[in-house]
Amino acid sequence: MRSVRFRFILLLFICNLLSSIARADVMVLVHGWASDVDTWVHSGVVFVLAKRGWHDAGVVDTTPAGVRYFPSYPDETVKNLFYRVQLPSTAPLLLQASHLTAELVFIQNRHPEEELIVVGHSAGGVIARLVVIRPEYVRIKTLVTIASPHLGTPVAFEGLNIIEDKPFFCPGPGIDFLKTTFGSRQYQYLKNSHGAMLDLTPAGGGNLIDWLNQQPHPDIQYHSIIRTPGDGMVPTASQDLNQVPALRGRAKIHPARARHGLNPTDGELLLDIVAESQ
Repeated sequence: MRSVRFRFILLLFICNLLSSIARADVMVLVHGWASDVDTWVHSGVVFVLAKRGWHDAGVVDTTPAGVRYFPSYPDETVKNLFYRVQLPSTAPLLLQASHLTAELVFIQNRHPEEELIVVGHSAGGVIARLVVIRPEYVRIKTLVTIASPHLGTPVAFEGLNIIEDKPFFCPGPGIDFLKTTFGSRQYQYLKNSHGAMLDLTPAGGGNLIDWLNQQPHPDIQYHSIIRTPGDGMVPTASQDLNQVPALRGRAKIHPARARHGLNPTDGELLLDIVAESQ
């Protein structure tokens, strides 16, 4: 009887050991507006993650032909992988969310036993929430947003004013021609971002963020990294997921004294959040 019990305990130990070896945390990094996958590298976040034992699994992109994958680390079975996803950052947020959904499904299929940790910077956090509210697509266990405009941002109005401005001396398409011909590349980017700017205006009047903030959100872990005392782009209150009516009181707050852009401290905060979430 003692021998049978010993073998049972040994088998249980081996099963638990194999399970712990097989499981791995998988993090997905989502950039924001006027940005791309390289922002995580240039900001130092990737360096911090790598220094602490995380492996860059590569970049996932979506094209009309489907999802493309550019691997960086050959062994996808190791623990602690992170992917960087590319979005069409000037597009309306719902279109960006459809790209993100396809990319997350691709990553989920590569790690069918794992739940994902999704990290969104700036508008990327709002886009990630548009995916989170549809939990039938992917299994997300944790959402972390960094300086994200969950209530919108007045800066979007400023962008729209620049795009739509029609001075009295140059009515109609004339000013658009001048801006297109003589304007900077920044203006061209802004002009291409008209749909995104509309979606990022302060919540109200039934706009996209107003609608999103009323939707049921699944029972997962929510974290907000908030710039204090303010970052010049997104009001502090707007960065707080607890200000979203559907999430009031459900998110953990992590203050960070920094400007709007990413920085190495964000990598450290992410690692602390992941450790806390386990």
